[in-house]
Amino acid sequence: MDRVPVEVIGNILSHLRAARDVVIASTTCKKWREACDKHLHMLSFNSDDWPVFRDLTTSRLEILITQTIFQTKGLQGLSILMDDVDEFSASAVIAWLMYTRETLRCLFYNVRTTPNVNILDICARQKLELLVLAHNSITGVDPNYQRFVFLKSLSLSYVSISSLDLNLLLTACPKIEFLGLVSPEIAITDAQVTVELTSQTLKKVYIEAISLDKFTLEADNLEKLHLKDCALELFELSGNGALKHFKMDDVSILHLDIFDPMDDLEIIDVSNFTIIWSKFYQIISKSSKLRRLRLWNVVFDDEVDFVDLESIAFCFPELNYLALSYELGDDLKEGVIHYSLQGSSSMENVTALDLGWTVLDEHFADWVACLLKRCLNLKELVIHGVVSESKTHVECHMLASFTSSIVQLMRQYIHVNVQFVYE
Repeated sequence: MDRVPVEVIGNILSHLRAARDVVIASTTCKKWREACDKHLHMLSFNSDDWPVFRDLTTSRLEILITQTIFQTKGLQGLSILMDDVDEFSASAVIAWLMYTRETLRCLFYNVRTTPNVNILDICARQKLELLVLAHNSITGVDPNYQRFVFLKSLSLSYVSISSLDLNLLLTACPKIEFLGLVSPEIAITDAQVTVELTSQTLKKVYIEAISLDKFTLEADNLEKLHLKDCALELFELSGNGALKHFKMDDVSILHLDIFDPMDDLEIIDVSNFTIIWSKFYQIISKSSKLRRLRLWNVVFDDEVDFVDLESIAFCFPELNYLALSYELGDDLKEGVIHYSLQGSSSMENVTALDLGWTVLDEHFADWVACLLKRCLNLKELVIHGVVSESKTHVECHMLASFTSSIVQLMRQYIHVNVQFVYE
């Protein structure tokens, strides 16, 4: 190690990240101490990394963090995540940020302070490229003064902010490519809780645990959109057709309006969602480049509605992965199975198929057979099932009957690798 340049040692210590590990490693020798002081790029203080953090008084913890940060020069990444720690004094936190802000590229900040520290005022007009902010409040955004010229990624979790300030914050980030919102507290300015966001540079958006009357997103270059655990009365998306990946997980939307052309869409992943298939299909029907389609635990709003396999085969010729769960009303199952057998269109490019049930019945094996006939070049089949702990005699008989049926069926497809995943 004597021949290793001190800059390389500093890079090694930066990969340790955790402040406790860095401090211990720096005591190895004088050279490592120098590397820690002058060539350390990343430092992390996380209450989960070291249980002792929770046992220290807040003032003692402030002193330790201050001493550690002030012994470094040129930090590019700083992470201060103190979930289980009482409020810090604002003066200490401001001192940490003022000392490092000129060289910081990445800031992960989850610190409760009294009074609240205005991160935007401190870190604006610097070289920050990534900002992850949690349990904080943002008010009075001025995009002319609080400007983040280099910021490409912004994540806000449990942050209090108004719709206007959120949109102004995006305006203050002319190069932003990623926006993440997790359980934000949107300040109510009128009778409706509404968020309207506009960005010409956003490429990825992740939204989780948000409840609004209306959410409007206008992003011409958006490539990936992921909604999770959201309740929205109206969601509107406008763009120029750049969207490639669309994912919704456990989302409630009364009105879904997408004005973004879906011609380049490659991945659709929808689970735990209520939809009208005919309307949803109309939105995605021109996505001829679609490669992956997943509709899992999807409930159809129309009681006579179901996934049209013939339309899927015809409109998505490049599809290579298909995942469908078996969610049909008892009075419709026989009719749907019959309908699925109709048509001659095959899914020649589908090589992987995921099929599942929540309630097993005598029609499931027939439904699987319908799909296998369409997938001529299938290589892998995964069957997901829900099996209750306290099974009745009828359920046991149904599972045994399905097992016999699927074993017999797969003798016709010996080239297909079959896996079973039970919950």
